[in-house]
Amino acid sequence: MLTALLVMTGIALVLGALLGFASIQFKVEGDPLVDKIDAILPQTQCGQCGFPGCRPYATAIAGGEAEINQCPPGGEEGIRKLADLLGREFKPLSEEHGTEKPKSVAVIDEQTCIGCTLCIQACPVDAIVGAAKQLHTIIASECTGCELCLAPCPVDCIVMEPIAETVDTWKWRYPVFEIKAAA
Repeated sequence: MLTALLVMTGIALVLGALLGFASIQFKVEGDPLVDKIDAILPQTQCGQCGFPGCRPYATAIAGGEAEINQCPPGGEEGIRKLADLLGREFKPLSEEHGTEKPKSVAVIDEQTCIGCTLCIQACPVDAIVGAAKQLHTIIASECTGCELCLAPCPVDCIVMEPIAETVDTWKWRYPVFEIKAAA
């Protein structure tokens, strides 16, 4: 019994060391430009740009496969930041991909909701909670305002309400520069 336990421990240690070596030896570095572009995008995961989320859109921009003006939620401010980062000329928002709207959050009318769960399935950020044939609700702090829950709702019980600008929702309009310590 003790021998079997020692053998298993030895095998676990050897395999652990092998996995540790492989993770260091075959490490794949991400593209830092994609990370910077993704940080500028609004993270709504709405797909209005023609890509399934903000990260794939950032990858396409970095690879020269997409224009910087395809993100309606990011609006003109986002396009300007992307143009500055990439050294490209500013282009107005592409009307083909939508129009800029004020930031908003989804709200479900409790009297009309039938609990079909179609909105839950459509939400890319899991901001809707509820069960089949039960009332659903939106976690406002998680909702990105992507509007993907509107179309599948068979009873039109979801509306988008603009977010009022308060101290909590107000953001700096100009880039804030980070001060990095010398290494």
